Amino acid sequence: MPIYEFECTACGERFERLVARPSDGGACPRCHATAARRLLSPFAVLGSSRPSGDASRPGPCGSDDCACRRAG
Repeated sequence: MPIYEFECTACGERFERLVARPSDGGACPRCHATAARRLLSPFAVLGSSRPSGDASRPGPCGSDDCACRRAG
């Protein structure tokens, strides 16, 4: 089952749920309302946009000490 991200239409709380069908958002964890809309979630891309072995530039996030830097 995929994980979907929802936003409560009553209070605006964003939450994730592991659901069988995208229409099964369930109750909001904050206000317990059952009206929620499914959001389009960004996804992670594995890999690096910089050439391998290029140690002169920071990783994609801009930090010299992060997982994206060490993975490259």
